[in-house]
Amino acid sequence: MSREFRHIVRVIDTDLDGTHRVDYALTKIKGVGSRFARAVIQKAEVDPSTRVGFLSDDEVKRIEDVLLNPGRYGIAEWLLNRRKDLQTGKDLHLLTADLTLRAKADIDFMKEIKSWKGIRHIYGLKVRGQRTKTTGRSGKAVGVRKRRRG
Repeated sequence: MSREFRHIVRVIDTDLDGTHRVDYALTKIKGVGSRFARAVIQKAEVDPSTRVGFLSDDEVKRIEDVLLNPGRYGIAEWLLNRRKDLQTGKDLHLLTADLTLRAKADIDFMKEIKSWKGIRHIYGLKVRGQRTKTTGRSGKAVGVRKRRRG
């Protein structure tokens, strides 16, 4: 059962290295972590120890379908990266550019309604409760200047 090896396999607009194992290679797709990748492989019925370059076109299509529609395949909702979306109220799993655009839209929404986090984003300060007395001083004057006498 010799399959042709491909060095680069395209999955959901992302080039994956054919020499990597499937479970590790899927984590190179933005929005897919190791646990979600393992769940996808299990639902797509692909051997996780297989190298990506040896996957058939049918197996790649099954993996893509599970990645795009995880709810249809019974993947647990706590594995999804966008639960109870503000607009739709549904549990979603966003990938690649959709994830980036939605995060930017969320930040813009917080700025627009002037929530606490939105105001922190506007001023370029730390948002998640970190200390700011001594850290996060990039772009500002650091240190003490001596006064010149004379």
